[in-house]
Amino acid sequence: MKKHVLGLIAASALMAAAPQAMAAEIAVIVKSVNSNFWQNVRTGAEDAIKKQSGYTMTFQGPAAESSVAEQVNMVENAVNRKVAGIVLAPSDPDALIPVMKRAWESRIPVVLIDSMVSESGAKYYQSFLATDNAAAGAMAAKHLVDTMGKTGKVAIMSYVAGVGSEIGRVGGFKKYLAENSKVEVVGTYYSQSQMATALNQTTDILAANPDLTGIFGANEPTAIGMGRAIAQAGKSGKVAAVGFDGNADLQGFVKDGTLGGIIVQSSYQMGNAGIETVAKVIKGEKVQKTIDTGAVLVTKGNIDSAEAKNVLY
Repeated sequence: MKKHVLGLIAASALMAAAPQAMAAEIAVIVKSVNSNFWQNVRTGAEDAIKKQSGYTMTFQGPAAESSVAEQVNMVENAVNRKVAGIVLAPSDPDALIPVMKRAWESRIPVVLIDSMVSESGAKYYQSFLATDNAAAGAMAAKHLVDTMGKTGKVAIMSYVAGVGSEIGRVGGFKKYLAENSKVEVVGTYYSQSQMATALNQTTDILAANPDLTGIFGANEPTAIGMGRAIAQAGKSGKVAAVGFDGNADLQGFVKDGTLGGIIVQSSYQMGNAGIETVAKVIKGEKVQKTIDTGAVLVTKGNIDSAEAKNVLY
């Protein structure tokens, strides 16, 4: 009887340990779960994890991109439960650095996607996968100038000030305008990645600037709110407009002429390559410090092309 009980205890202990032996967790932590863009990152990551034997994946993010403290807590929890690796889209260039340092001290590799952290955090991540946001912002500005000409007034509808992707994207947009046109920027406005806020802001800007000739929506929820405001104001086709990202709403705005174009990142590729890259680091393989995941200008003329369909979602 005693041997039988000991045998059951030993078997129970083995069963309890089995899940840890079978698979190591890779935590994917993004800026928000309430966006098709980030859900497309999730799809890419889920497809990649199926090809990685010995690993499981968890996917988390705050309800809003502005909830930086909540994202920091998610990374803290991942470090505390000793995950094998972290794929992170940081919502703030500075706030995530202390917890990234904790991951580094715990020998947990971190791969960044979409947004960079400040230079002081460079040693705490192993690779950065993203669109070249400065180049993508310049692509958006070029499209506006090609549409409206080299003079006029433009408003920039941005999202969260100071985020790495926003700095590059809006910076690239402004730099192109400054170097290639005489266009006046009437202001940069921050929606906090809230569609309703962007809609209200754009409505006010259109009313206050009846001579506005162009407008740029710098991420998915902002561009959707901007597009809805343009349509509601009866300005579709009258104000040159370009958005960023490529969900169904934005595709609809391109097809009906509300937006002249959208700059679309491969969010799927960020998730897919993010998992592949962190798995390589875990295995001790060398990876590039920076990997460009690309961007495509999608217009009414090419929206049905294979190139566009590869990035739209």
